[in-house]
Amino acid sequence: MDYFIVVVTTLAGLVFHGWLFVRFRRWADRDLALSLGGTDKAKRAWMLERLGEARRQKIARRALPDWLKREADSYEASRQI
Repeated sequence: MDYFIVVVTTLAGLVFHGWLFVRFRRWADRDLALSLGGTDKAKRAWMLERLGEARRQKIARRALPDWLKREADSYEASRQI
């Protein structure tokens, strides 16, 4: 019975750790998108949409900052036209 308790608590701890790790990564990605949006509410909303698109396209996490920066620049370019 002691082994069962150790196994269950260890697995629960690992699952919780994994859940936290995924949540923190998502929060960091969201913060990056919002920071690229600046203070403009419309741009911030648009950047969150772009983040969703990046997730749908399965953009690698390492490439995400550059991808979001290009998207932010394209938003600025479309506003100047």
